[in-house]
Amino acid sequence: MLGNVDRVVGRRAWFWICIAVAGALCAFAGLDARAASIGPLEIVTKSGVHVFSVEMATTEEEKTTGLMYRKELADGKGMLFDFSPEQEVSMWMKNTYISLDMIFIRADGRILRIAENTEPMSTKIIPSRGLAKGVLEVIAGTAQKYGIAPGDRVAHPLFNGR
Repeated sequence: MLGNVDRVVGRRAWFWICIAVAGALCAFAGLDARAASIGPLEIVTKSGVHVFSVEMATTEEEKTTGLMYRKELADGKGMLFDFSPEQEVSMWMKNTYISLDMIFIRADGRILRIAENTEPMSTKIIPSRGLAKGVLEVIAGTAQKYGIAPGDRVAHPLFNGR
């Protein structure tokens, strides 16, 4: 009988050890529990190739929430919204505390438009002004800092498998 108690306690202890290790690994890696998936995205500009680590917003809930309520966004990080199929897209800054650059991207991976230095907490509509398959949100000033401009190419599996 005592052997069964040891096995149950041992399993319970093992379970909590696994939970603690997984939590520590996530904290160490700096992962956000809200992120469904994180991966690289490259933007090819006249000044070179710039790599970003982006969270994907693919579900309606992820696209609706976006970067709302976050207090910071590190340089080189961002969120990529999947609006497949290509369509007219409108964004806003409601409940978004940090200023962003919004980069509207066509299905072929070319940048259509950039809305720079958006106003935090604003409900003003920010339109794509053309068909877009994705929108990349990065910290305000990123487009200017890296010389990102309309016509530059974005490499990511969302855009024609690149």
